[in-house]
Amino acid sequence: MPEELNKFPGESTPPKPRMRADAKRNEDAVLEAAKEVFATLGVDAPVREIAAKAGVGVGTLYRRFPTRSDLVAAVFRREVDACAATAATLSAAHTPGDALVRWLNRYTDFIAAKKGLAAALHSGDPAFDALPDYFRSNFEPVLAGLLDAAAKAGEVRGDIAPYDLLRAIANLSVAGVGDAAGAAHTRSMVDLLVDGLRFGAVKAPGR
Repeated sequence: MPEELNKFPGESTPPKPRMRADAKRNEDAVLEAAKEVFATLGVDAPVREIAAKAGVGVGTLYRRFPTRSDLVAAVFRREVDACAATAATLSAAHTPGDALVRWLNRYTDFIAAKKGLAAALHSGDPAFDALPDYFRSNFEPVLAGLLDAAAKAGEVRGDIAPYDLLRAIANLSVAGVGDAAGAAHTRSMVDLLVDGLRFGAVKAPGR
């Protein structure tokens, strides 16, 4: 029987205890350090290096993230949230077409920085099972909104499936990981994709 059906009438589920301020600071420091270390050394980087960079003990790190996969998954979710959140900021500061291009570049950088993550996601570790859906459920609506705004402004075509574009850029970004030349090539290919988005755009009245 579901837990909710065992409650007395009027009884509610108690809220989860809030994380102490110092614990939250430690968690943020660990996740930021892990992001930077993973970007340079990959997701198999030594945990001690991450703890040292965060300024916490290894025990503190393991209390919050008992396994490496827990830490990798938390870094991934945090970075997805940060990348998705930039869409609103860009939309407020730029034209729809410019906001779209800037966000696609931000997304390109996000994918390129996840060195080794693709292999981890396909490792069979159950800690990663929910991440593909988390990726799609956060990025697809954001990109759909950007594309819709740009299409209404007559700056891009209106028949683009957001997930197709996300996958295309992800494939380009992963292929270009490795050196500066690869990153530059990826960016140039993304620029070509953006040019393709503009082909067939219907100009809005009065523009």
